[in-house]
Amino acid sequence: MADLKLERAYPLAPDDLYAWISTPNKLLQWWGPEGMHVPEHNLDFSRTGPWYSVMQNGEGQRFKVSGHVTHVDPPKSVGFTWGWHDDQDQRGAESHVMLVVEAAEEGAKLIIDHRELGDDEIAANHTKGWTSTLNKLAAQLA
Repeated sequence: MADLKLERAYPLAPDDLYAWISTPNKLLQWWGPEGMHVPEHNLDFSRTGPWYSVMQNGEGQRFKVSGHVTHVDPPKSVGFTWGWHDDQDQRGAESHVMLVVEAAEEGAKLIIDHRELGDDEIAANHTKGWTSTLNKLAAQLA
């Protein structure tokens, strides 16, 4: 199984960064790669339980992902399962994501630890997606 781990520092307090990863109205401002918006969701990483989001690009293509929030540890981390849906809305292989907030020299850093991604190609695709998503978060916080 392939894993990925990304880190990005942001110029704000750890508690404030945690709010950006756990509060639905803030999370929706940066969720999904650049060029995507989220027309359907029940994103709420402030509590355990099921979640899903549908990301849509400019050409109208829709990409559904869902899972279960497995733990919430304010103001440090959120963990959840992750599985893409196919065109018939069948959920595929499950992987696991941890969003971890730590203090950094000039603010806080967000660590994305996405595990059990299947193979290196799947991990590379998710690395591109998460990197683009972190770019959106940086733009929101600039």
